[in-house]
Amino acid sequence: MKYNEIRRKSKEVVIGNCKIGGNNPIAIQSMTNTNTADAAATVAQIRKMEENGCNIVRISVPTLEATNTILAIKEAGVRIPIVADIHFDYKIALRCAELGFDKIRINPGNIGDDSRVKAVCDACRAKKIPIRIGVNSGSLEKHILAKYGSPTPEALCESALYHASLLEKFDFYDTVISIKASTVAGMIEANRRLAQACQYPLHLGVTEAGGGERGMIKSAIGIGSLLCDGIGDTLRVSLTDDPVLEVDAAKKILQGIELEGQCGMDIVSCPTCSRTKIDLIALSKQFESAVREAGLLDVPVKVALMGCVVNGPGEAREADVGIAGGIGEAVLFRHGEIVEKIPEGEIIQRLLQEIQILKETKKV
Repeated sequence: MKYNEIRRKSKEVVIGNCKIGGNNPIAIQSMTNTNTADAAATVAQIRKMEENGCNIVRISVPTLEATNTILAIKEAGVRIPIVADIHFDYKIALRCAELGFDKIRINPGNIGDDSRVKAVCDACRAKKIPIRIGVNSGSLEKHILAKYGSPTPEALCESALYHASLLEKFDFYDTVISIKASTVAGMIEANRRLAQACQYPLHLGVTEAGGGERGMIKSAIGIGSLLCDGIGDTLRVSLTDDPVLEVDAAKKILQGIELEGQCGMDIVSCPTCSRTKIDLIALSKQFESAVREAGLLDVPVKVALMGCVVNGPGEAREADVGIAGGIGEAVLFRHGEIVEKIPEGEIIQRLLQEIQILKETKKV
């Protein structure tokens, strides 16, 4: 079943030149970890994320002085939308709206009385700037925490809807909601509840996931489970690491669930067994490296690297192109049909040629 057939129907929200929700592709987000006041370092990091396929970048804006960095970002020619991450100070939110941020992340319940919430709503409405509400397990309101006793999925969902209602009070509906929890199960359940309770676009992520493989695995389980339910319009893989790795991990999650082919090449390979007569483990690593060096990783094709001809073509029938190994050679196949035999030393180059042909003829 295709993703759009099961996808939750959410309203469309426009963030700069990126549309989320509705039938738009899932947007990949990340966040800078530079000192925002250091404009040069922040711009350089944003460029790296943009070059690697990030669709939306969030930057922390802790002071009024830090708001000015958006000017340097725009002057540098950065095209992807920039989100201002703000806590507590509504004046910073007003200044961010004035200077041209593409979205503001703020919890309306944390910025003061109704007059302040209204001021932010009015400023964002005038500039057509969406507001993202961000709820996590460490920031629940006292009255909700008292009601549930702990940051349960029910509590997180109620908190998100409470913040949305504060914006709705002033006729502001250009809203995106994010519920993040450091436990994967809690994050999944909270978002499932929220998906049923509103039509706002949802931003997915497992907060404080950690670094390296641990963080990637937790994020893949949480984000991937919800996407397989048809839930989610944007996502961030939060890692204690270089933000560029967050973008790479997000793309791998989307590739892993075969989501609309929107994240370039999907490489599938078998785990090998005693039938395998070629060094498939080394071959798969060399192939991915070669694809990256050739600049073909963004081509939306499925490539299969299978260890033997017993099940290879059949198991990878959905692939656009692939190989199944033999003794010192492999068979090349397209869409499950065997085309020719290739010497083992020519496999990678031959696959690259096939991918280039698919790219040029657009038969993908």
